[in-house]
Amino acid sequence: MLNRFRAPETRNARRLARIARWNRPITSRGERLRAWINMLFADHGIFRLIYLNLHEVAPGFFRSAQPVPHQLARFAAMGGRTVVYLRGGREHGSWQLEQETCARLGLKLEEFVVRSRGAPDRAEMLAAEAFFARLEKPVLIHCKSGADRAGFVSALYMLLVEKVSADEALKQLSWRYGHFRHARTGILDAFFARYRDEGEARGLSFATWLSGHYDPQALEQDFRAGLLSEILVDKIMRRE
Repeated sequence: MLNRFRAPETRNARRLARIARWNRPITSRGERLRAWINMLFADHGIFRLIYLNLHEVAPGFFRSAQPVPHQLARFAAMGGRTVVYLRGGREHGSWQLEQETCARLGLKLEEFVVRSRGAPDRAEMLAAEAFFARLEKPVLIHCKSGADRAGFVSALYMLLVEKVSADEALKQLSWRYGHFRHARTGILDAFFARYRDEGEARGLSFATWLSGHYDPQALEQDFRAGLLSEILVDKIMRRE
């Protein structure tokens, strides 16, 4: 919490130091123990030992919170082939353990980084369909909690691959997964709602709407989060 009051350059330096610490291979038992301790306590992994928020979105496509090594092993034993890391940053022992475990189990580890509190990037959204097409199934996508980024990418998958409506895709961003649309993460819901109203309603494909009609700045200016939901998600639940 005190990090919010530090100068931007200080916060950035601390973040780079965390990345340097965790974005490298584990070379000893001591480093592995350190990664586990960081994952369980600093990254709140102790809660995910109890509930992984794992769901099948469509045949061969699963979503979850940040898995621990034995949960990744269970996915591999089920025939899993690919894991997609949505978090970015690489700032915790969770990333270090995930890299090691995927390599050991023969799981392909991919990254598709999305924002949870800002308007989606046009270029990234245009690249999503090709990204989904090259994934070897079964696929497990995950963020930290399995609620916001995992929900957004699941909705994107349903829209682009399963060819459902925007309203149907929006079901992946639901309170049943721990997502709150009135918090700042609700801008993800607003993105799909805007496509529904500006694109789908006029018969425009998602790609056509993105290329010629989507305005990220207008989306951010128009969206307003609710104070109570924001406190719940950002302060109490400590979401990314």
